[in-house]
Amino acid sequence: MWRGILIFLLLAISTITADARPRQINPIPFSHEPCSVLDGRPCMPSYCSPLEPGPCIPEIDYPYGQNLQLTIESVPSDADRAKYRKPDHDLDTIGDLFAELRSCWSPPSNNAREGMQMSVRFSLNKAGGLIGPPRLTYATAGVPAGTRTTYLNAINASLQECLPLKFTSGLGGALAGRPIAIRYVDNRQIGK
Repeated sequence: MWRGILIFLLLAISTITADARPRQINPIPFSHEPCSVLDGRPCMPSYCSPLEPGPCIPEIDYPYGQNLQLTIESVPSDADRAKYRKPDHDLDTIGDLFAELRSCWSPPSNNAREGMQMSVRFSLNKAGGLIGPPRLTYATAGVPAGTRTTYLNAINASLQECLPLKFTSGLGGALAGRPIAIRYVDNRQIGK
């Protein structure tokens, strides 16, 4: 019994001293501090090992993300029209790559469906060619197989028309092998 009381007191003392320690200066201005699962306050999650000394600094969310996701609409809004112009130079940035891929898309004219969405995932090599065929990851539910096949064929034809992409050596090396996910949205008003 005395052993249980002693363990309880040691745990209580260690908890009190852990909260009494001084907080470090926040290394990330205008953000939440890195935290622990034992903190009783809201915090920003971090990606680091419990074996590393010191506080964990969370990774910054960049606007493009690491998996290179892109949405292409059949009819872009007026605000987005500039993003659909084909660059007149070698592709040097991710924005250039996305503009090139957007400019290549031509939706199917027959067997089309208003509101159809389809997503594919693929990777490019350093020379700007495909590494394997694009893989279908999503299609609008309830769509007949013939319509899905029509859209997948249109996606493959649009990508083949663009390839090989003309990368600068820096962008080609950075993008080689990284997955690119594109969501195609057919927002045309068909039949009107």
